[in-house]
Amino acid sequence: MRHPVKTEAGLVEGIPGRDRSVTVFRGIPYAAPPVGELRWRAPRPPVPWTGVHKADRFGPMCPQVPGSALDGNDLPMSEDCLRLNVWTGAESPDGRPRPVFVWIHGGGFRVGTGANPRYDGEALARKGVVVVTFNYRLGAFGFLALPELSEEAGRGPSGHQASGNYGLLDQIAALEWVRRNIAHFGGDPDRVTVAGQSAGAGSVNFLSMSPLAKGLFHRAVAQSHARHCRDPELRYLSTSYRTLADAEAAGTRYVAERGARTQHGAERGASTQAGAERGARILQRLRSLPWQKLVEGDASAVDSAVETGGPAKPPLFRPVVDGWVLPAGYEETYARGRQNDVGYLAGNNLDESGAVPASAFAAYRAAGRKARRPGAPPVHLTLGDYVAASHHKFKAMAEEFLRLYPARTDDEAAHAHCAAVRDNARISTWLWARDWSAHAGRPVYTYFWTHASPAAGPDTRRASHGSEIDFVWGNLPSDRTGRTGMADRSGPTDRDRDVARTMSGYWANFAATGDPNGPGLPHWPAWTPHTPAVMEVGGDFGPVPLADAPRLDFWQRFFRTQHAW
Repeated sequence: MRHPVKTEAGLVEGIPGRDRSVTVFRGIPYAAPPVGELRWRAPRPPVPWTGVHKADRFGPMCPQVPGSALDGNDLPMSEDCLRLNVWTGAESPDGRPRPVFVWIHGGGFRVGTGANPRYDGEALARKGVVVVTFNYRLGAFGFLALPELSEEAGRGPSGHQASGNYGLLDQIAALEWVRRNIAHFGGDPDRVTVAGQSAGAGSVNFLSMSPLAKGLFHRAVAQSHARHCRDPELRYLSTSYRTLADAEAAGTRYVAERGARTQHGAERGASTQAGAERGARILQRLRSLPWQKLVEGDASAVDSAVETGGPAKPPLFRPVVDGWVLPAGYEETYARGRQNDVGYLAGNNLDESGAVPASAFAAYRAAGRKARRPGAPPVHLTLGDYVAASHHKFKAMAEEFLRLYPARTDDEAAHAHCAAVRDNARISTWLWARDWSAHAGRPVYTYFWTHASPAAGPDTRRASHGSEIDFVWGNLPSDRTGRTGMADRSGPTDRDRDVARTMSGYWANFAATGDPNGPGLPHWPAWTPHTPAVMEVGGDFGPVPLADAPRLDFWQRFFRTQHAW
């Protein structure tokens, strides 16, 4: 694909990949720059250009706290960041369009970029998939809600008095761009998979519940996490959301701290000209602030009001159940069958959500208690912490929990804590699939990643949060210098390469057909309510039980005592 490609805004010209059969298009605008008066508005169509746009470099990262971007990406920052990237293979010999894999990056809705080297789409493109990555607004730029913004939106074309979901609206705009343009890149707009990890997975879950995203994608992949609506872990992980009233109140406090006072909800619904003019002046002041002023403190801003059963708290800025982009939360959406009917693949990792390998116990204990970043899970590795946390979380059921996960020493407590975290994750996702499938017509596939991969940093191998990404994307560089994600001096082993071939094969097959299975791959059974099991991937490949029967029964009874989200 060496000739310029047509898009709705103009011609774009890519560059050859390392494999000359693949062409890469970097930094294509999919929406107008959300600057000035477009800050905190729904994204507008891209501004047309004349001539040929040289798509040879990634666009800037969306504003975030300097130095906080995942994996040390050194791209500049700018509000003019709504760009996407496309990897596509050579012309198909049979002329058939290829399945499309759209990736949403993680980062707690606070940091990250679609240009991260871990998301290099060349290996998947060689498997016959058109790959798309993109940026979306983060932190206060993507998820600030205010009464004044909601009032302004109510006077706009949507007619909905809602604010706080600009990052999700960007994601929807990127998917709309794919639907309108991807055929020119060899992609099939009727076979679109939206996938993501961590906050990207949370985004996939939210898009699957949004009527604004209906029909824009046909399959979904949530890599850490998809959780049951009564699981307290859901409330601080990237699956967490806010109500509009809570988000507006938090936004009012946030901007007041930055010297741009807003009126509180008492004026919500005001119809007087004076009220409208006052709100307009407030927004004008906010939109005139330099972006650097609005990211100060963003990285550490938490929502301390959310009860999570422990010390973990979600990031302050995250999606909002606003009655428009997200009409309702998980329980109501699934119970009424109002989610988008898409095929689903979702799972969790062995060493995440507070579980760590035994080889890391001593290091975690030596580090002691540190300030928690938003969304970070607690890690209980001493007997005292473990027992106290168990009573705090499980209350009347704590003694039963401690009988099922007993401990008498620090090491026993650490092992028991990790075992409980892992059981919780597997059971929660299995129950999520039950709720999802009650009104969905397409199969669900769940997994539990267990491969001890090279860790990001000097630590020992572990199946840590995000470690499956390098294997799904088929990116296992032998030279770790300057590459992110895997920092093991010995480089990948033959076993790593075998696991990567299997994982990328599963994901490519799912994008193509809605079924991860294919020739030469271990069979992956679809989820069923009659079999309490999950597909282990990585360390081995095959179904494994969720947990021992008494523990499975305990978690199901515990979840029933919790408030549904």
